[in-house]
Amino acid sequence: MGIKVSHMEGAKIAENIRKNLEAMERLCRGLDEETASRRPVGRWSPKEIISHLCGREGAGISAAVSAFIKQDTPKLDLHPEDPFFTGGRARMTFKALLDAFGKEYASLAQFVASLSEEQLRRKARVPAFKETPFGEYPMLADFLGVLGEQHLEFHINHMKEILQALGAAR
Repeated sequence: MGIKVSHMEGAKIAENIRKNLEAMERLCRGLDEETASRRPVGRWSPKEIISHLCGREGAGISAAVSAFIKQDTPKLDLHPEDPFFTGGRARMTFKALLDAFGKEYASLAQFVASLSEEQLRRKARVPAFKETPFGEYPMLADFLGVLGEQHLEFHINHMKEILQALGAAR
């Protein structure tokens, strides 16, 4: 018997994505360009953190999520240590990058809320998850929970640490 995933779970995941999106936006609101571009030694800058959360330039995070729906058990190669900080993103203002992040995650939350139980149960092969409780073949609901909840919460705390190290704690 398969695991039962409810549409309400999709709504809850979407709610948590929105909550974490708002928390990151509050944390970053009003951060000046100079501070956003600085990085403590051996750490990412605020711009690099937001760039990382946006995913690969041109694909964003939606490409990975939509692969669950469009393909049967797609292989997703995640790059957890890549800030995806391209020349184009380096030239963006922090406000523009933060706006792109906001649009990406607001769109993700809206998409997640619309998914059916069957869609939330779809699986992908995610080698980066092999040693996690979700295993190498997580359901979309689990992937979304990691991406939109745990991952965002991790980087909210990461951003707080960076801002503190830069003397810009909020």
